[in-house]
Amino acid sequence: MRNSLSDAADTPDADRKLFRKAAWRLMPFLFVCYLFAQVDRMNIAFAKLDMLDDLGFSEAVYGLGAGVFFIGYVLFEVPSNMLLRRYGAHRWLARIMVSWGLVSAGMMFVQTPMQFYIMRFLLGMAEAGFFPGVIFYLTGWFTREHRGRMTAAFMTAIAVAGVVVGPVSGAVLHHFHELGGYAGWQWLFLIEGVPSVLLGLATLYCLPVSPERARWLTPQEAARLNALLQAEREGVDDTPVRQALRGARLWILSGIYACYGMSFFGFVFWLPTIIKSSGVADPLSIGLISAIPWGVAIVAMWGVGAYVDRRQNTRPVLMALSVAAAAGWAASPWVADSVSASMAVLSIAMFGLMASLPVFWNLPTAAYQGASAAVAIAVITSVGNAPGLVSPYIVGWIKTLTSRLDVAMYMFAAASLLAVALLACLSERPAPRR
Repeated sequence: MRNSLSDAADTPDADRKLFRKAAWRLMPFLFVCYLFAQVDRMNIAFAKLDMLDDLGFSEAVYGLGAGVFFIGYVLFEVPSNMLLRRYGAHRWLARIMVSWGLVSAGMMFVQTPMQFYIMRFLLGMAEAGFFPGVIFYLTGWFTREHRGRMTAAFMTAIAVAGVVVGPVSGAVLHHFHELGGYAGWQWLFLIEGVPSVLLGLATLYCLPVSPERARWLTPQEAARLNALLQAEREGVDDTPVRQALRGARLWILSGIYACYGMSFFGFVFWLPTIIKSSGVADPLSIGLISAIPWGVAIVAMWGVGAYVDRRQNTRPVLMALSVAAAAGWAASPWVADSVSASMAVLSIAMFGLMASLPVFWNLPTAAYQGASAAVAIAVITSVGNAPGLVSPYIVGWIKTLTSRLDVAMYMFAAASLLAVALLACLSERPAPRR
């Protein structure tokens, strides 16, 4: 039996095969789950194209409703991740997915602004804990050497959702309008919400709690996997939760992720509107064009994630990517009247932003472990989503006041540059154990 740490240097090929086996068993399912999480987030931007006129909502009402999602999300993020540790990933992630799928489908019955706000709050509350829960779950299966690629594989679902949700949502709005007496946007919420419920139920059977509980691993493989993970953990302090919360590193990381969040929500909530403002009116065409920047993001996330895993140069790469995102956003108001030019510069911004997201998680997952890791990941995710509380409303207010999005685009560029400054203040590795 070759499962001791002393054999580690003699079995690099076997170890790679072991991690590859775990990846093929876990990542496709987690990818699909996160894909539908993003679909249920992004479809509001396409429902907006018809929903506002049908219900008489203003841009400010839409912006506030989009932001209310994050009140529920931020409030329940840390408690949800702690409960995941208590009840097990498969049970708690299943609960999250079934809940958000039901609420997302229920959005089809919204008629008033207050109903819109309540349902968006409930959707945020239901989804809270999913992303940090999965990131924490991956630390129990992959070492840092492999975690960057696994996180990239998981988070690529964001970009794939961007490619898929545009054409699919545009097609639903175009072809399902008034079918059965329901508007296209109502069908959109129903059609894209139900799969999350089904995937949530499947989670109970597809996600083992730990390597020891995985039926597709032999006892020797499970022991070897745990030995490799334990060897990596021995180089990182198991920081007490209270000490982690008081540390400057956690809040700098949270601030960096918040900068990413500001830029990300610009794409999620306003990309269809930006395309429409450039002269494209048909919802299906808007959906197809919106897939272009998201397609660029897929290539960026995979390529940059693999590069950083090989070179282990996380912080310099993140700084360069944030500069690229800032440049793309800053250039976008100057070409707003041209669809092709607008998509070109926004693709640059998308490249910089989306390639940053999986690479960023190399920093906190290398710095924390155990209970402090669960809390730190949840805190960073909560703070990173905080811009979603105010960004959509501010942008909606700007759009209502000026009929343009120029100021908002400069705001997204400034957030990207702030990320560069915060990264410059951060050492890439945590302080060594004393």
